[in-house]
Amino acid sequence: MINRWLFTQIDNSSLIIFRVFFGFLITAESFGAILTGWVRRTLVEPKFTFNFIGFDFLQPLPGDGMYYYFALMGILGIFIMIGFKYRWSMIGYTVLWAGVYYMQKASYNNHYYLLLLLCILMSALPAGNYFSLDVKRNPALKKISMPRWCVLFIIIQLWIVYTYASVAKLYPDWLDYTVARNLMFSRANYPIIGGLLQEHWTHVCITYFGILFDLLIIPLLLWRKTRLAAFIISIFFHLFNSIVFQIGIFPYMSLAFTVFFFSKERIHHIFMPKKEFYASNQLIVPSYRKFLIPALTIWFVIQLALPIRHWFIPGDVLWTEEGHKLSWRMMLRGRSGFTNFYIEHPDNPDKRLKVDKTKYLSKKQLRLVNTKPDAIWQFAQFLKEEHLKDGKEIAIYVTSRVSVNGKKAKVLIDPDVDLTSVEWNYFATNPWVIKYDKE
Repeated sequence: MINRWLFTQIDNSSLIIFRVFFGFLITAESFGAILTGWVRRTLVEPKFTFNFIGFDFLQPLPGDGMYYYFALMGILGIFIMIGFKYRWSMIGYTVLWAGVYYMQKASYNNHYYLLLLLCILMSALPAGNYFSLDVKRNPALKKISMPRWCVLFIIIQLWIVYTYASVAKLYPDWLDYTVARNLMFSRANYPIIGGLLQEHWTHVCITYFGILFDLLIIPLLLWRKTRLAAFIISIFFHLFNSIVFQIGIFPYMSLAFTVFFFSKERIHHIFMPKKEFYASNQLIVPSYRKFLIPALTIWFVIQLALPIRHWFIPGDVLWTEEGHKLSWRMMLRGRSGFTNFYIEHPDNPDKRLKVDKTKYLSKKQLRLVNTKPDAIWQFAQFLKEEHLKDGKEIAIYVTSRVSVNGKKAKVLIDPDVDLTSVEWNYFATNPWVIKYDKE
């Protein structure tokens, strides 16, 4: 049974056209990052980037290096779109995007993580076997079918993402419209729609539509009778997100995924009518079966486990941020606050010098270091290293007050702990992050 589910051959038009969409979108992402100034603001101008902890070796290239880095990514995106050296181009883009992803957190969002997962997946899929320069140069590569697991993998991955995103919204600040109200308040100056976004009924719609869309969209797309309606709703939902939240290519990437839900015949007819349609449904069990099934099992166990790990860490994840990343907790909270860093020299423990953070950090980085425990810890380590260059041992203490979703500000970091003397705990709580019974 499992062989029939995974290895029955089906028409590959959906994967081929998705490769074209995917290549176009990542090309736009790469060149757009240069043209909009994202690369300059995030990776060129800052003196210090908040890489993922443990990836300190990933630092921006000096000078104009990051512009060339993203330009190379854009070129690889074009190669992926036209199917030129597809496998190597896809692997190359994956490595480069992973570098960007782990290099900085000031512009972190869950969509970047999803793109990394997609890059890994697309590197393994046979998406260059038709409508590609590779096939034109070597006709022996041409195929009009693919094993069914290629589509099942994508659908299950999306189902995990959307389901966890829906469940994460089932908490008081989302359900009482606080999050929606706060999100829309900062968009009051939008032309035409700014005033509409401030209406209470808009906040109610955003709150419950967000929960229901994420929970139901995959089942509705899978069911033939509701598929077209679900697609139309998806267009509205993702265009709304694109206009209101301005989150780059990801609303359009989400729409591109729908090619895997419509019937193979329809996708073939709409996008590739000149291509021979594969209808044999032949079962071909490949030699890589013994590797694929364990690999898929491990992949999905990890995908199911990562989003729930915060339940095993003391404290409210909305407050501590421990277990927040890689868990599809999207647009669930707003954080504001301040931190003051004080340097204490061992030879003069009675006097502490306040650090001028603006000497080291951009405006976006300041927002990060004012509210996020991991960034606070990393900045303390950065200051320590800066002083060690001059042969000076120092201790660093932090005073902080942080508000989540506009609530009363509270102390986030234990002011009596020298942050240069503690390690970052990857898999459990960090005791110097102050916990409260309820946030």
